[in-house]
Amino acid sequence: MKNSNERSSEELLLQHELEIAQGIMESKEQYRKIIKAAIARWVKDFQEGRIEVQSVDDLRKLIELDIELQKEDLS
Repeated sequence: MKNSNERSSEELLLQHELEIAQGIMESKEQYRKIIKAAIARWVKDFQEGRIEVQSVDDLRKLIELDIELQKEDLS
C-alpha cells in the first residue's frame, strides 16, 4: 500500500500535468484564432487585388498550420 505522502505526490504530479495540458490547449486555441484571422485577411487582400498570385504560398502555409493544429486536437 502506498502511504499518504506517495499518494499526495502522485496527485500533485497529475494536477501539474493537467494544468500543463490545459495551458497547451488554450495556447492552441489562441493560435488557431490568429491563423483564422490571418487567412481571412489574406483572402480579403487577395480579393481586393493587394496580393499577387505569387504569394499564394503564404496562404498555403497558414492553411497547413491550421490543419496541423486541428490534427493535434484529435490525438
